Order: sequence, then C-alpha cells, then structure tokens
Amino acid sequence: MTYKVVHYINQFFAGIGGEEKADIAPEVREGVVGPGMALKNAFKGEAEIVATIICGDSYFAENMDAASDFVVEAVKKYNADGFVAGPAFNAGRYGTACGAVCKAVGEKLGIPTVSAMYVENPGVDLYKKYTYIVSAADSARGLGKAVPAMASIILRQMKGEKLGTPKEEGYIERGVRVNKFYDEVGAERAVKMLISKLKGEAFETEYAMPVFDRVEPRPALKDVTKATIALVTSGGIVPFGNPDHIAASSAQNYGEYSIAGVDDLKEGEYQTAHGGYDQTYANQDPDRVLPVDVMRKLEKEHKIGKLYDYFYATVGNGTGVANAKRFGTEIGKKLHGKVDAVILTST
Repeated sequence: MTYKVVHYINQFFAGIGGEEKADIAPEVREGVVGPGMALKNAFKGEAEIVATIICGDSYFAENMDAASDFVVEAVKKYNADGFVAGPAFNAGRYGTACGAVCKAVGEKLGIPTVSAMYVENPGVDLYKKYTYIVSAADSARGLGKAVPAMASIILRQMKGEKLGTPKEEGYIERGVRVNKFYDEVGAERAVKMLISKLKGEAFETEYAMPVFDRVEPRPALKDVTKATIALVTSGGIVPFGNPDHIAASSAQNYGEYSIAGVDDLKEGEYQTAHGGYDQTYANQDPDRVLPVDVMRKLEKEHKIGKLYDYFYATVGNGTGVANAKRFGTEIGKKLHGKVDAVILTST
C-alpha cells in the first residue's frame, strides 16, 4: 500500500519569493514542490505526496482561521492518509502556521500529522501538544537531518505503529504524560539514580524539570519625581502605516519612534500592528496600550521627572523566546545610562 500525503510549505520554500511575497493567499499544486522532493526520497516508495499547499507567512498570520480552513478542505479533497508541514526551522511565522495547520488537520480530519522546527521557534510551545514536531536546526542547512525523521514519524503513524520516546524518535518533548509500569517503585528508582549521580555515572531522569529564567528585581527608584522614564510595549503600537513592517505575529524586529513633543497618540497617526487581539479599541486610542497621554499628565504635574523622547515597540504574539531576548537586550543597551526606569506595557 502506498500512503497519500499532503505537504504544506510557505512562499519561500515554494520558490515564489521572500518577505515581499509573504502576503500570497493559499493555493494547491499537484504533486511535489521544493523540499517535498527530499521528503519523497525519504518515503522510499511507501508514501507519495499527492499535493502541496502553499501559503504566504504574513497572509496566514493575518487570516489564520480562513487559511486553516482552506488547508483542511484541501487535505480532505485528496483523501490523504497523512499531513506534513515544513520543516520551518527557526522561522517564527512559518512555524506558527505549520503548527496551526497540523492542529486543524489532526482535529478535524483525524489523520496523522508531523512538522519540524528549531526548539525555540514559537510554533513549538504553541502546538507541540497537538502534533509531533521533529527537533530541527535553526536554518535550512538542517534539512537533510530533519526530513528523514519527519518521514519516519508520519509513516509509522499511518501504519498504526506506536512511537517511542522523544529521544528515541527525534521529536520535541510534547508535555504529554503516559502511564508506564515498572518492577521497582519510584523511591527505589530515584535512589539508584542518585547513587549513579554521586558516582559520576550516566543516568537519565524519567521526568525532566522545566528550566525557568531568574531575573533579579531592580531596586526601587529613590525619587520618581526626578526620574526619566521610557515606554516600551509588546502591544504593537507604531506610527500609522507600520513603517518598520513589524509582523502581526512572530515578530522578527522592533521599532524605535520619537514622541518628542507628542502629548497624545491620536487615531490615524498611530495604530497597532498586533494580530493577537481586537485592534479596534487600540486603533481608536493608541494610548490605551501605550499611555503617552497619562505620562505627559504626570510629567506636567511633576510626579515624574521626564518622559523619554523615544518609545520602543514590537509584537509579543507568537514571538520566539530567542527573538524576545534579543529585542530586550538591544533595547536595554539603547536605554542604559539615559533613563532611570522603563514601563513595559502589553495587551
């Protein structure tokens, strides 16, 4: 039996173009396109790609429900046995799209799905519970390693075979716990692991604990009435027209904008670029997300020293941890020595 598979890729891997073509609407092409050839070779005749769905990353981010429905209907039309998305590597919007379509196809059609992403891609945390995501490199140079693992996982699912652990199969830990029975009770196993650790011997934990960043709180301002305070937001407030083209989801950049002499963020002069909440009220009065009007009032009342002349903005919606850390570090360096405090607003 040869299984039928539908493949999802973005505009870049389809050879259509880069960011300038990220707004293309979804389309379906018969057979193999782009990285689908590597996937076809990895199937070794056990499965064939009957169709490839292509969608621009920006289009998907701005039309997630409609684009997901399009994908589901296309997969249904071809009566596919399995669905593969990507690999997306560290491309945030692409990873989010791959995860979203895998979730939609799996839930609505009940067929196996798989994708592949870099571990810090925002699509991982958003969708790892809904689909198998192969651990991939941070760029397309890892295609040769990711594709065979994707092919193996989707083939085994279509055959009805039980998959092993993330370490055995090469997929990212999903946070799904499965009952397992041992001859020894947990206390005995824990003591054996402790003894191995004390001896410097190899051991493997049965449940890896999450790692959390620890940020030491800064001391309080000694005199807020003399402090220069900056505004930073992940709520996407930008000058009207979004001059830096900050993405509605999975942002790859941030903007720096002057508010020298600005007392109020007016409708039609500022807007939100954020795609994760209803933009209506933020666009009517951008101060609702970035409170320049309130800060100016406090400044005039001498309750703060001064509002810094620039604000910084990005979009937190689906943005990867690596990018968020980079934004914070760069913005921090720009503000260091120039301000006494920062107010960070969200949505």
